Amino acid sequence: MTEKREYRMEEPARPAGVMVRTLRFHRERRLLPPPRREGRVAWYDARHLARLRTIAALPERRHTLSGIAEPADAFEQGRDVGDLLGLGGPAEETPVRLTPEEPAARFEGGVTPEDRAAATRLGHPGPDGDELVHISRRLPDASSALVREGVPLAEVLDAGAASATTPRRSPASSPT
Repeated sequence: MTEKREYRMEEPARPAGVMVRTLRFHRERRLLPPPRREGRVAWYDARHLARLRTIAALPERRHTLSGIAEPADAFEQGRDVGDLLGLGGPAEETPVRLTPEEPAARFEGGVTPEDRAAATRLGHPGPDGDELVHISRRLPDASSALVREGVPLAEVLDAGAASATTPRRSPASSPT
């Protein structure tokens, strides 16, 4: 079993490329989890060092410090982007009714028989009399936006099929 390495304040700051003052600033802004305390001494570990390195890299990608804490916490807890943005699952959505012509119009006529078959296998939209019912308004909106940006509908549907078969990570099942 390897011994867990801990650092005093100045030790993780150096390899992360930040000054001690910056480490204190990040801690005060709750960008870093609290260190383990032993009297007046704060002990940091590899998790703090990794978070410091992440925080140092994110502004280079045009992230502000005020926008870093929540995504970093979400990542450590195993939450996904949908959780972070507050997007619920399909059960929270209102189904949308479409005429048989609407999907073709939404995708500018670029719906092939293979695309229709793939969408049917995914269960959306499903037939209901003379109409089609889709479980979500957001999903076809997002799909058509991707197609307008140049992503082929077949790839959008393939991604939908892959995500339908991939279990979502929950905070309870994430490694600690």
